[in-house]
Amino acid sequence: MSMDTSSCFISLLILGLAVTLAGVTPQVEARAFFVFGDSLVDNGNNNYLATTARADAPPYGVDYPTHRATGRFSNGLNIPDLISEAIGSEPTLPYLAPELRGQKLLVGANFASAGIGILNDTGVQFLNIIRIGQQLQYFQQYQQRVSALIGPEQAQRLVNEALVLMTLGGNDFVNNYYLVPFSARSRQFALPDYVVYLISEYRKILVRVHGLGARRVLVTGTGPLGCVPAERATRSRNGECAAELQRAAALFNPQLVQMIAELNREIGSDVFIAANAYQMNMDFVTNPQAFGRFNGVGLCTVASNLCPNRDIYAFWDPFHPTEKANRIIVSTIVTGDAKYMHPMNLSTIMALDSRV
Repeated sequence: MSMDTSSCFISLLILGLAVTLAGVTPQVEARAFFVFGDSLVDNGNNNYLATTARADAPPYGVDYPTHRATGRFSNGLNIPDLISEAIGSEPTLPYLAPELRGQKLLVGANFASAGIGILNDTGVQFLNIIRIGQQLQYFQQYQQRVSALIGPEQAQRLVNEALVLMTLGGNDFVNNYYLVPFSARSRQFALPDYVVYLISEYRKILVRVHGLGARRVLVTGTGPLGCVPAERATRSRNGECAAELQRAAALFNPQLVQMIAELNREIGSDVFIAANAYQMNMDFVTNPQAFGRFNGVGLCTVASNLCPNRDIYAFWDPFHPTEKANRIIVSTIVTGDAKYMHPMNLSTIMALDSRV
């Protein structure tokens, strides 16, 4: 072969390789994970907003791998981080984070924003937060971005096969109905009627999530609202759980489970999975000894003094769990029985979906 012929052959080979590489699109490897909700699952979106509902300063994040505040309302990892661990995926980035682009999009995204609720008037005191309707609009925008990256069919498949976490409801009581005496909502509704209204509005949200392609959605109920340190301190005389907020949770959670079961029957598939966050939290609030040396009542940052061993506390701040408590909760989401997870736990979901 002459020098000219050899050079021509090599040039054609390089050109062909370049064309081939240009046509390669990023591949979806692990199951994508999407998160919607409030401060229990926000991992930093509010850092990018002009709002008072932020966790971007010490001591938040003291036990996070970087030992820096990230916007998570915890001393370390939060529930979405630990679910990502359980499904073998890297943690999702906040949707507003500039780093969420390219291949990172295929991991999923966290749309959650501290302060929001089921209702649009929940959390108005926090000003600029991403209400649930806007979170779902961002989810649509996300799908358009992924479609441009890997094509419409692959993007649809990624969303259909993804795991979704939805955590809403607590703020609709704490930061709305019970925020101030004689609040607008408490004048409009008696508590049982307010709960019925919340459930009807939540149903619309879940129907919309399904319409946007979600096929496996973990829906957490509210925790024991009256047992968080903030409510014990302001609404009880002797540190007991605040009865009225406990009543609200006791009304809301069973109706949420019932609504989810009805929705699954209508769809003809177990799309929505109810996670009994109330019972998961009450286990270590009422019986902390079962989890070793564990304080199920107090919080770790009393008067801004950081306790030296965060692993023996259930609560990190007046409202939010420590990483240790989050690990107990997620372990129950993964392996819990029908007392906690209905109609199945996360390990069963993963086993079923791996056969498809």
